[in-house]
Formats: sequence, C-alpha cells, structure tokens
Amino acid sequence: MTRALVFPGQGSQAVGMGKELADAFPVAREVFQEVDDALSQKLSALMFEGPENELTLTENAQPALMAVSLAVTRVLENEGGFTLTDKCDLVAGHSLGEYSALAAAGTFAIADAARLLKIRGQAMQAAVPVGVGAMAALLGLDYADAVAVAEEAAQGDVCTAANDNANGQVVVSGHKGAVERAIEIAKGKGAKRAVLLPVSAPFHCALMQPAADRMAEALGTVAMNAPAKPVVANVTAEKTADPETIRKLLVEQVCGTVRWRESVLYMKEQGITELVEIGAGKVLTGMVRRIDRDMNGIAVNGPADIEAFLGAL
Repeated sequence: MTRALVFPGQGSQAVGMGKELADAFPVAREVFQEVDDALSQKLSALMFEGPENELTLTENAQPALMAVSLAVTRVLENEGGFTLTDKCDLVAGHSLGEYSALAAAGTFAIADAARLLKIRGQAMQAAVPVGVGAMAALLGLDYADAVAVAEEAAQGDVCTAANDNANGQVVVSGHKGAVERAIEIAKGKGAKRAVLLPVSAPFHCALMQPAADRMAEALGTVAMNAPAKPVVANVTAEKTADPETIRKLLVEQVCGTVRWRESVLYMKEQGITELVEIGAGKVLTGMVRRIDRDMNGIAVNGPADIEAFLGAL
C-alpha cells in the first residue's frame, strides 16, 4: 500500500478541537504552546473553549487547524514511531492545509507556519470589504459546467470556480452580485443545490490579489527547506519538492483554484491507494469517497483514531 497524508482546510474547525490530544499527549501540548508563543496569543484556549465566533475568524481558524494537524503528526511520530519519510509517499493539503502539509514535511518550522497563516488569514479578510464578495456551493454540476456558469454570471464582475472539491461539488467565488447570478444560472442548468456559503470573504478568486501580494512579501522572509516528501500543490495538482517553486505556488494559491479533485486523482495516478487525513474533522475523507471509491480514506483526529491507525500499520 502506498500512502499520502492530507491536511484539512478552513471549515473543519470546531470548539474543543485538539483538547483530547492535549489532555492525552505531552507532545501535543508542546505543539499548541509553540503556536501560542509564535503568535503571542492563547490560541489553544480559544480552540479548546471558544467562543465559536472568535475561533471561526479566518485569522484564528487557519493557524488553529494547522496546530491540530501538526499535533497529530507529532503524536504519531512520538507514540508510534511513525515517520513521514518512511510511511508515506506524498503530502497535500486543502487550501491552508497545504501549509500544514509543508510544516509536517519539514519545509516550514511550526512557528513560521503559524505566523504565515495568521498573516494569510488577516490579509484574506482585509482584501475585500465585508458584503462586497461571496462564495456559493454548486452541487450536482461537474467542474466544466460550473466554470461555464461562473463565466456567464460574471458580466464584468469577478466570478470564478474557486474550489473543485469533488465530483458534483464545486464552489464559486467573486463579487456578491455575480455569485448570486451564478446560483440562479446553476439552478437553470440542473444543479441539485446552489447555496451561498457562510464565509467572511470571497477566497480563491482575483479579488484576493492584495492578500497574494502580502503573502509574497511574508513568504519571502521565511526559511524554507525541501519537504521530506513531495507536496501535491493546490494550483497545479502535481507534485513538487523545490522550495522556490513551492513559495511561488503558495502565492498563486491565494487567488487560484483549489484543484482538490484533480489532486486526488493525480495521487492515484502516482500509485497512492490510501489517503490519511491528519487533523480536525473528516471533510477530506468524505471528498475522497466522492472522487474515487477505490481510494481508501482514513481520518486521524483524536487519541482513539491515532491508536487505531498505529495499530493497523
């Protein structure tokens, strides 16, 4: 069996995330403390206790999700002798999860990943005034049809396919009026559902260019190593292990489409048979089932998951 580790993106956060890990494993507490120190913020308290409205703020959710993913990774290494170098062939992450994947693979120090994600969250939130942009899920349309819907809806505004998550599960992003037009057009083209998403900004579209510029600046100041295993980048759906290429692709990722469906199919082409979701929630595991039922998806989140996963190795 060949294995890839995959790391979740925004939307998987929930109050209480990481608490069982912290209670059970000293090494997990060390990761959370490292992130708290890097940010000069008690992010771990927010993760464990809420309030939910603060945790879901982009600037908090992004480093929080990375922290849980890296805590799980460190526990696997510490408790089970699970080394990423020996036990997997590729890493990948959904949007901000790409930073988690790279930190797990040694490209970024955890503290640097936390600071980058804090900046990324703040920059993405600040790029577009509240109420100007929107995102919508178009369910039941394939990617090509969703792209056509977005193009028809744009009418001089920005409206693009932001996330190609799984078969029949595409998210569009852009100016609010254009996204609302896309919802109506999609319904007319046979979408099963087309609904606005409860997000604070229109991620992964051209309106995020100010955030991309800010990330280019931030990434330019951070030390980056070659990952221990290649990363499958969101914007290309192909693997790379070159730090300068990774730096460039992370900047492009802010405005670019998250090509997750293609990334999973690419990993299958590379011989991957098992995708292990490391961190909060089970969103990516659910997507894997929609993309290709021959792929085995496993979510490793809390102590019980870790025990079961290590026991099955």
